[in-house]
Amino acid sequence: MKVIQLHKNEDALIKKAIKHNREAQHILFNMHAPKMLSICRYYIKDIQQAEEAMLNGFFKVFKNLKTYKGEGAFEGWIRRIMIRESISYLRQKKRLEFITDEDVSTNAYSDTIQTDLEVNDIQKLIDHLPEGYRMVFVMYAIEGYKHQEISELLNISEGTSKSQLFKARKMLQEQIKILNKTSYGSN
Repeated sequence: MKVIQLHKNEDALIKKAIKHNREAQHILFNMHAPKMLSICRYYIKDIQQAEEAMLNGFFKVFKNLKTYKGEGAFEGWIRRIMIRESISYLRQKKRLEFITDEDVSTNAYSDTIQTDLEVNDIQKLIDHLPEGYRMVFVMYAIEGYKHQEISELLNISEGTSKSQLFKARKMLQEQIKILNKTSYGSN
């Protein structure tokens, strides 16, 4: 029986993986794949397509591992690759569209809604957003990107980013209100 260390030294694994050590690459993949799949899943609603984007992302991780400088968390470095790969995947499939409406106010939507939704329910609501809304919402609300960063990554204006976020929030809040009414019979 082979004993596997639970706490591998990530730096040592990275050094081995740079030298194309398949076991080290496999361990790094297993350490980070579940979280990276969930990141891809935020952007891509079909699980098989999200897996494909994640695998393509890991291919890029291992191909470019020598460029990782050890500054900041390794997981954060992988995360940025996965986000970009998810965006590229959607662009490649021509599924990334941004609905523009210059008349929409981008002020914060202030109506707060109480809900007892589970994480899977929230993910389903996010999945039903149009691609552009979902992409900007996830980048801003979940990943913590600023509108300037989003506009640069997605090649859109800051105004479009703000508009997409506003519309996504409004749509999500309306969906939650409908769910609350049907679940609790309240207004």
